[in-house]
Amino acid sequence: MSVNIQLEWTPNPSTLKYVVDRRLLASGAVNFTRREDAEQKSPLARKLMDIQGVTAVMLGLNFVTVTKGAEGEWDELNDAVMSTLDAHLGSDEPVVDEAAVAAARANPADSSSSVEQRIRDILDAEIRPAVAQDGGDITLDRFEGGIVYLHMQGSCSGCPSSTATLKMGIEGRLREAIPEVTEVVSV
Repeated sequence: MSVNIQLEWTPNPSTLKYVVDRRLLASGAVNFTRREDAEQKSPLARKLMDIQGVTAVMLGLNFVTVTKGAEGEWDELNDAVMSTLDAHLGSDEPVVDEAAVAAARANPADSSSSVEQRIRDILDAEIRPAVAQDGGDITLDRFEGGIVYLHMQGSCSGCPSSTATLKMGIEGRLREAIPEVTEVVSV
């Protein structure tokens, strides 16, 4: 089965976004920065992490974000990434092990405070869709002492403009909506 793959540049020069013509995940995004995690949870991410120079892979609803290390060159990596995506998505092999991903995402609702839930609601409704357009994702790590700790993933991780986005965009929006929030930091 032929796969349509569109390459998109992101604000992060170390990251490219590959938009595909099919749904890859049921919901959310999954980030892989270690080959061991990819091996357990995603055959596609494992194959991409096997490409020399690839340091991270994020799977989104209909896109894959690939991050290269300092030694990698997009001229060489792009062909390998495109052929890996085409071969894998054209096969019957799953993109992820849904059970392993669900277990990793498991986060008991009763452990979340109402403030954390409001933060998650704003992230899910407003912020995550916006950063996904650039091949990134942002997830809540925790809320503690007025400080929101966020994980920057995909093209957001290491992006030169992510600090400005975090401070001027996300922090401003969360502080406006949730008086308990005093600061937002990346972990």
